[in-house]
Amino acid sequence: MHRPASAVQHRPGPWWAPARAHALTAATLYNLPVMPLTRSKLPALPGAHGDDVHSLCTGQCGTLGHGVHDASSDPDQVKALFAAAPWAAGYGIACGRPPHHLFGLDLDRKNGTDGVANIRALADRHGFTLPETATIATQSRGLHLWLTAPADIVVPNTAGLLARGVDTRGTGGYLVGPGSLGPKGRYAFAPGSGPQVIAPAPEALLRLLTAPQRARQEHPGGPDRPMAGSPKRRLEALVRVVAEADPDGGERNSRLYWAARTAFTVPGIDPATAGADLLIAAVAVGLPEDEAQRVLRNAQRGAARDREESSR
Repeated sequence: MHRPASAVQHRPGPWWAPARAHALTAATLYNLPVMPLTRSKLPALPGAHGDDVHSLCTGQCGTLGHGVHDASSDPDQVKALFAAAPWAAGYGIACGRPPHHLFGLDLDRKNGTDGVANIRALADRHGFTLPETATIATQSRGLHLWLTAPADIVVPNTAGLLARGVDTRGTGGYLVGPGSLGPKGRYAFAPGSGPQVIAPAPEALLRLLTAPQRARQEHPGGPDRPMAGSPKRRLEALVRVVAEADPDGGERNSRLYWAARTAFTVPGIDPATAGADLLIAAVAVGLPEDEAQRVLRNAQRGAARDREESSR
């Protein structure tokens, strides 16, 4: 693959070498597909298609810069990715890929929310036990639990769907790898944990995660289905529309645009909050941040036109 021309103009940063070493270990010893991340935990390579927010390319063009689709377990490809991103400070692990079909429970502990306690309470209510598995201590005292899913199950990327402070990183998303440096500190395996054991997810947990998919199959309606409830509930539903996008189906941009344009016209939804929440969901399903930001700006302009027309 070709590397972006801008990448060859930079010397490696101070965190590049350890990030590359950790990524190569994950790829070569544990067969995990990895890609370089910035210290802000976003894909380090610039988007391959610049301002073309409607591009459906996931790497077929032969260049780097396709977010999570760049991830590879081939050590030569990993070296090429990091050579093209000398500013990298960490690495991401693509979820949903064979052979592991990895996904992660992202358990936050911040702003008065304890995702660790909430997932345990959820497990008690639904009669399952969280298995001993590879666990990452995050920079903000939270945990990432690594789990595997059957090959025929698509685990979605979610934000607060299971419980407060409990997100998932599934197909089309990525987990920040241990050894990465984030804005507040370094990610590392929790004491007594390591990558040797990645446990299968409990069936009850998988049923909870895939229930929205089954509901859509049984009651089709798509994202243009009207949504009732408070502005907060409506925004949560719009965020789920983006978080559940098929990363390989070419629908991420259109879902983000529709959800944002809707959110920006709903009375009671704060535009700044909506933009931030939708941006997080879009990046989680593989959209580069700058691309997602452009889609949000376009949606904001479209929403402004909608308001103007409705006031005439």
